[in-house]
Amino acid sequence: MKIAFVGKGGSGKTTLSSLFVRHLAATGAPVVAIDADINQHLGAALGLDEAEASGLPALGEHLGLIKDHLRGTNPRIPSAQTMIKTTPPGAGSRLLRVREENPVYAACARPVELDGGTVRLMVTGPFTDADLGVACYHSKTGAVELCLNHLVDGPDEYVVVDMTAGSDSFASGMFTRFDLTFLVAEPTRKGVSVYRQYKEYARDFGVALKVVGNKVQGQDDLDFLRERVGEDLLVTVGHSDWVRAMEKGRPPRFELLEDANARALRALHTAVDGTYPLRDWPRYTRQMVHFHLKNARSWGNERTGADLAAQVDPGFVLGEEATAPA
Repeated sequence: MKIAFVGKGGSGKTTLSSLFVRHLAATGAPVVAIDADINQHLGAALGLDEAEASGLPALGEHLGLIKDHLRGTNPRIPSAQTMIKTTPPGAGSRLLRVREENPVYAACARPVELDGGTVRLMVTGPFTDADLGVACYHSKTGAVELCLNHLVDGPDEYVVVDMTAGSDSFASGMFTRFDLTFLVAEPTRKGVSVYRQYKEYARDFGVALKVVGNKVQGQDDLDFLRERVGEDLLVTVGHSDWVRAMEKGRPPRFELLEDANARALRALHTAVDGTYPLRDWPRYTRQMVHFHLKNARSWGNERTGADLAAQVDPGFVLGEEATAPA
């Protein structure tokens, strides 16, 4: 299952995504965690120290390897140079699986030991001074989108992505890549403004969206969120001494997380698993193709000097039964 955490900067989405990753790991489920935010904090939230977090390999720095692996023997993609972030898989493409070993994971993922288990962590890499004036952050997240387009996951397998803040998530088609999106909102007007934007953008693409109210301190906060987001409000989370200790670098055992917050994480888990019967792989594939053709027309064809519409394999549908070359 693919899960996104979105929200405005400072909403607590990274903290909540890290708590959900810890919760999933504690159940023994295989988890791939991806930090796709411009501010790379997921590693620290999962307990890495500053040196460990800064030493994580960046997906963007291994884009050539990723493209070479994923294109496989797909005859519609004669070279990695013609692949862009939205290039969809087709017959002959290599697909990624959550539980497997592959060159992409070997180069770009690192195991993180949690008290409940081990997860794979991947990061886009930070936006550096060298990028100023020559690149935008969306070029960094392109590697994440390419991997998600080629990822096949099943029930009880989880890919958790900490997305960019605010409405930047809509700069590409990546917002349609998830079974369920959790929007983290504080009980303020600014806190729910991203919800309104996301709801409007997502409606046309059938994106499943639930709101997680964060920093909720009482009934008035709860009533405010219910009034503004209605039935999309799934759970609320309040103050956590466990999180405060974690942010100081001294996290207690995860089993000591407050009961109310542990129940909230279980509710998120239940909601995610409940989306599995609703999966529509043909629609998922059509959305990939839609955004690829849009990007091809707007900049991809000119950038690569190729007709990228030719990369679309009309007979291919991504799904759990899809096969890939060895």
